[in-house]
Amino acid sequence: MSTDLEALEAEVLKLAPSDRSHLLERLIVSLDADPEIEDAWEREADRREAELNTGGATAVPGHEALARLRSRLSR
Repeated sequence: MSTDLEALEAEVLKLAPSDRSHLLERLIVSLDADPEIEDAWEREADRREAELNTGGATAVPGHEALARLRSRLSR
């Protein structure tokens, strides 16, 4: 491990647990970032939003959607 990395690690370990957790999440996301996948999700989100706005789809409350999924999975 390089000296710079060791120094950074020492500083990070001084952070509060919640701050370390937040940093960890950000680091993991940065490793998984794929511009093509991000663009595809952006287009899908736009498509779904347009569908909701034009009446092509109906919004369902989150608790109802989860109940439907649980019901399907328990069959």
